[in-house]
Amino acid sequence: MSKLLINKIDSLPPLPKSVIELEEFRKLPNKDPEDLLKIIEKDPLIVTTLLRVANSAIFAFRDPVNTTHRAIALLGMNFCISIALGSVVQDLIKTNLEAYDVTTDDFMYVSNLSSQLVNTWISTLDYESKDDLILAAFLQEVGKFIISDVICEENEIQDFQKLLKNSTEDAEKNFTGYTCARITANIFKHWNLSTDLIFSIGFVNDLKECPKDYVKKAQILEIVKCACDITAPLSDKSVQKALEKAIEYNFDIEPLINAIDNLKAKTSK
Repeated sequence: MSKLLINKIDSLPPLPKSVIELEEFRKLPNKDPEDLLKIIEKDPLIVTTLLRVANSAIFAFRDPVNTTHRAIALLGMNFCISIALGSVVQDLIKTNLEAYDVTTDDFMYVSNLSSQLVNTWISTLDYESKDDLILAAFLQEVGKFIISDVICEENEIQDFQKLLKNSTEDAEKNFTGYTCARITANIFKHWNLSTDLIFSIGFVNDLKECPKDYVKKAQILEIVKCACDITAPLSDKSVQKALEKAIEYNFDIEPLINAIDNLKAKTSK
């Protein structure tokens, strides 16, 4: 990994206590919503982000969600944990996404979309690791903040954006030498987050080297990444690429198509 990327990752601040508590809570076999509420309400940033997400068009609840307690009840504990961790991680990196020509709000929207796609699609597959995949889908593009920072420092925004039009992954690899997945995994390794999270994300786009136990997770995350590409989430081109990957990996594409259509219907209202 280039020295500039390594320096960016090594200079990231340590995780706050709230993230450590959330990680410990996430690993518990029996989770109490009241305990999660106590952790979340210690951090105003998490509370604000959680309520904003709960009231977004993706969910379209009939009544406004005004309390953290109601958000947890409606969204579920694992989805709320993903949002909480994602909001803190983005705040810690404290940079923009100028190189991608999107805002941090766009990024949060795509993160939510990715998690919702996993939640809807994987529920039909009866896959036992769904909760872990929801978190991984929400966080797998965090490396884009570091990539954008590097591209901006090197004054290569225009050239980078030209390549983005064809392939986000190729543009990232061409300018940094690494995929976003690899960079994200190294960020989480720096923070000593779970091995499952690091491996599931780190081998997206590198299945030949992926340990057998993580291949299916990496395939699912790659399909979701394609569908929810940050430059054009759920566009015809993005969806087509996702379906092609699903066929390549021998998934039944009907549940995936239904999940995508469901999300499109929600977000178009």
